[in-house]
Amino acid sequence: MFIKEIVLHTISVSLKSPFTTSFGTLQTKEVCLVEVIDESGVTGWGETVTSDEPYYNEETTETARYILKDFLIPKLIKKEISDPMEVHQMLSFVRRHHIAKSAIETAIWDAFSKKNNKPLYELLGGEKKPIAVGKSIGIQNSPEELVSKVAQYVNDGFHKIKVKIAPGADIDYIRKVRKEFPDINLMADANSAYSLKDTEHLKQLDQFHLLMIEQPLAHDDIIDHSILQKELSTPICLDESIHTYDDARKAIELGSCKIINIKIGRVGGLQESIRIHDLCKKHKIPVWCGGMLETGVGRSHNLHMTTLSNFTIPGDTAPSSHYWDEDIIEEDIVMEKGYIRIPKGNGIGSEVCRTSLQEKLIQRESFQSAYSAHPIPV
Repeated sequence: MFIKEIVLHTISVSLKSPFTTSFGTLQTKEVCLVEVIDESGVTGWGETVTSDEPYYNEETTETARYILKDFLIPKLIKKEISDPMEVHQMLSFVRRHHIAKSAIETAIWDAFSKKNNKPLYELLGGEKKPIAVGKSIGIQNSPEELVSKVAQYVNDGFHKIKVKIAPGADIDYIRKVRKEFPDINLMADANSAYSLKDTEHLKQLDQFHLLMIEQPLAHDDIIDHSILQKELSTPICLDESIHTYDDARKAIELGSCKIINIKIGRVGGLQESIRIHDLCKKHKIPVWCGGMLETGVGRSHNLHMTTLSNFTIPGDTAPSSHYWDEDIIEEDIVMEKGYIRIPKGNGIGSEVCRTSLQEKLIQRESFQSAYSAHPIPV
């Protein structure tokens, strides 16, 4: 596949309701969609699963766009790609900036699979199957409000409920939910809101028989999590700490977690996601796919990735209608009885709606020739 043109579409999308975590509250989101076009006009799509602020990690939509424009696109434009597995190594000269790398790498995977008349999951080595869906719930104002939200989503058929927690909105909230719903797959996501000094406090969660507690300690920590896991019967799931295959390997060797959340953007793309998946499968560490408030483009990539065999825990892949006033794909991702079917067609199977794209557009930039805004190390 010869990359003829790369287009960056920066859009603004609105959430149906505010989404609150320990990082803050989000109502609107700026997204940079990456469109890769080959010499025959085949198009592939990826997106920056960033926020406007560097709270989840150091990347923002603005920094991702800068890295794409000045470093990553110059490396790939007018290049022949014989296998999308090549792209991760081609972009390795840039340190970190995994979300920016993922946005363009996933777009190439989409285009390459379309070029070869195959759905993406086939190239990834997955098996077509309905995907069990979980739901993530932001921090609520009271335990009672949380119970009301959980009741709604349990009734909708979601197979797993993830509850965001933070100091002051944790034990009493989880207790109330577990009392009302003793048998659901329930987990807590702390988004790095605690430290080891909170160990005795966090041990109170063991009584609720949670599926897991996600990333309770620092965003870049592996060692303290290994200490905490020895104190908890509740499995720890690592999210923000895992950026690479080596991060996952070290966490497993140290006993820092019993579950890993694989987010395509956080680890730099589909190739690294596959490598982490295979490592975890070898060590009998189940994985699942977390959400980063993606549009239908990023959500479709997530669905294809979760066809891999070790994705045994329902991911945060709720339908478009649960998040956005209007998605940017032609056909919304929908759920039936707690399952989502893989979109039909080649590539990710979800086509971007050009009308919706234009309505939400902030900026469009096209790159059609080789250039170098900065010297690229060789």
